[in-house]
Amino acid sequence: MGSRIEQLYREHWHLVCGYLMRRTRDPHLAEDLAQETFVKATRAMLGWRGESPAAWLLAIARNVLLDHVRRSRISLPLPSPDALGVPELIEDAVEVRDVLDRMPEQQRRLLILVYFDGFSLVEVAAMTGRSVSSVKTALWRARAVFADSYGARR
Repeated sequence: MGSRIEQLYREHWHLVCGYLMRRTRDPHLAEDLAQETFVKATRAMLGWRGESPAAWLLAIARNVLLDHVRRSRISLPLPSPDALGVPELIEDAVEVRDVLDRMPEQQRRLLILVYFDGFSLVEVAAMTGRSVSSVKTALWRARAVFADSYGARR
């Protein structure tokens, strides 16, 4: 098991640390959280079912980040409607969440992974087993559905 986690560490350290760096914007905190991610991965190694190692590690990293946010009582910002492809509309977190909740599951999940959780297209592709171009196209479509629904409510 030791050599397996070492291999995962070597192959995925930059992916995990990069994700955490984008979310925290603090290199020291990102490295600390990445270390915690690999510690948790080591403990969970026996329960790992062999799915995508990148997806598995990023899911652990996301949970480590959420635990840190809860412990620290800090909040991560909601994406602006502009970032979701809705230009010049007033931000309303409740309405954004309501529109997301009414969207098809796959589109909602994709928007949440990219805009709320901060995963890059490459990371989402690794997590879902899809190509980056496929994820990019699906994200474009999801943003269009979101923009139509959000704009119709105004």
